[in-house]
Amino acid sequence: MNRTIKAILAVLFILIITFSAITITENIGRGLKADITEQKIYTLSDGTKSILSRINQPIDIELYYASTAAVKGPDQIKFYNNYFEFVRSLLEEYETAAGGMINLEVIDPRPYSDEESTALAAGLKKFPITQDENFFFGLILKTGFGVQKTIPFFSPDRQNFVEYDISFLIDTAITREKKKIGVLSSLPVMGDDVTGYMAQMMRMQGQQPKEAWGFVGQLRQQFEVETVPADTEEISGIDILLVIHPKDLEEKTLFAIDQYIVKGGRAIVCVDPHCFADQPDRQAAMQGMPQSQASNMPELLKSWGLSMQPNTFAADMQLAQLTPLGQDQRPVKLIGLLGLERGCFNEDLAMSSDLNDVRVLFAGVLKDIREEDSPLQLDPILMTTSKGNSISVSGSYELMYPDPDRLLNKFYPGTEPVYMGYRISGNIKSAFPEGIDITVESEEGEESNQDSDQAQPQTKHLEAVAQGSDCGVIVYSDVDFISDMLAFQRTFLGMASVGDNNTLLLNSIEDLSGSSDLMKIRSRGNYRRPFEVVDEIEAQAEAETAEEEKKITAQIEGFQKELQEIVSSAKQGEEDIVGSAILEQKKALELKIREAEKRLQQVKLQRREKIEELGNKLRNINMLLAPAIILVVAIVLAVYRSLKRRHYIANVNKQ
Repeated sequence: MNRTIKAILAVLFILIITFSAITITENIGRGLKADITEQKIYTLSDGTKSILSRINQPIDIELYYASTAAVKGPDQIKFYNNYFEFVRSLLEEYETAAGGMINLEVIDPRPYSDEESTALAAGLKKFPITQDENFFFGLILKTGFGVQKTIPFFSPDRQNFVEYDISFLIDTAITREKKKIGVLSSLPVMGDDVTGYMAQMMRMQGQQPKEAWGFVGQLRQQFEVETVPADTEEISGIDILLVIHPKDLEEKTLFAIDQYIVKGGRAIVCVDPHCFADQPDRQAAMQGMPQSQASNMPELLKSWGLSMQPNTFAADMQLAQLTPLGQDQRPVKLIGLLGLERGCFNEDLAMSSDLNDVRVLFAGVLKDIREEDSPLQLDPILMTTSKGNSISVSGSYELMYPDPDRLLNKFYPGTEPVYMGYRISGNIKSAFPEGIDITVESEEGEESNQDSDQAQPQTKHLEAVAQGSDCGVIVYSDVDFISDMLAFQRTFLGMASVGDNNTLLLNSIEDLSGSSDLMKIRSRGNYRRPFEVVDEIEAQAEAETAEEEKKITAQIEGFQKELQEIVSSAKQGEEDIVGSAILEQKKALELKIREAEKRLQQVKLQRREKIEELGNKLRNINMLLAPAIILVVAIVLAVYRSLKRRHYIANVNKQ
């Protein structure tokens, strides 16, 4: 054997050994994983493990992702590559944890293939990219008993709780039926709720059917959702009652809600001292007929141990958010628009312990008014920081065109949190223990001997259950937090959730429905990391200039008020008589206003420069910290080696 052949054989053996080592390492290393993310987003929760332990039949999971089409697609499609890798890794964890009961298959459905036909037949959503290529990103689950479930599309709004969706699919496929949600609302949250044929007919007649609110669409993916009439006398046949903005409800409807809960029903109630989603009739308002945008049920809230004052709202300087109040206007801080963050949620409740970001808009203030011997248990859910407080307005007009500075001047830091959500449990007493009398139309038999024009309405008594046991109600003092305005935003691929608003609602439903395994999953992780240090820098800079800014703003308002009084004091047609004195005063005040506005701009400029200065310091520290540590370590090692070398040479010389 000559040297050439030996060299070729050596290279060949090296390649075989290399490929074998890679294959063995891949197989062995598959079970050796470490989730080093802060919130352990690649680790299955205890709830999922509990569900997987109950699988009693083989389950096939087919993950459809058009990876080939994604390469050809726009950047919005390529964005899903990382999302797909996360979903696949998570499903591999499911496969491992299920102990052989789950078989995972990843499929790239190519155009005109059987896989593409299967995906379409199962109802997976497709998004055309080119004339031939379609984008798919969905999942089909099949059990050994023939049950098939799908996730039509891994929408970006579900990214934070994709584990919940997969576990929910498995849970419902092996044990559960859909729960029924009843929605009672004075707002059109359900849309027109018409069939596809009726919607088409309406479009042909030039009418556009109203779409349901975003959260309703989310609920319909997991539950049966039906409308409960706002004039109902009795509520039954549903698992969870969702009461949204109960505005001007009749007594019989309040009685129906009361009795539904006292008899063991579970309900989520969203009241609001001023609901921005409840748009008033502008024409009526212009004619001096203001319409209330408030909703409340004081009788029922009292029986649940709560109260909510009208025209009073939760406020917190630390949580107030920036928002533009008009087109092409700079964002301003609105004291009633609160971005609730960690620390504003009850960590002792599973439904709220892992929430990170919930926004509320002029939420009401809920107060605990229980008596000392009350059998009720009230657990707060949402709250401001300890420096939050309440502010009051004179009426709905003041919030129709909110003045951020005026509202800000009403706020003073408090010493205790203000609460905006409670969970009530225990033996709830009825708000109508004696029942109620309602007016009904005369029955036909009684009218037979009378003329129909002379028929008189009759009174009917509705009996009540005075007290129930193991009741459950969740009350929120805001409606806007589940509206499309705060909870969703429109994206390239449809509606996407914003923050954890929708998650809070779904958590509330799961909390009341008693599905503890699923409740342990959702909101477990959040991909978005808050810029806490940057926020602290901005808060520090704003705190340093807030007092001066407030003082100048008050001066400007004073000058403007004085100017307005001077202008109005000059009667029409007497301007020439009053003449120069008023004009001089007017010019002087306008000059003061301009100077004050200039000082205000200077203060804002100083605040911005402080923020940028602090930000630059932080950035420089981050950039220099690592090289500095390496330099220090290198110097220490060099000194250590030098001392060691000298010590060695000294010992050798002695020998």
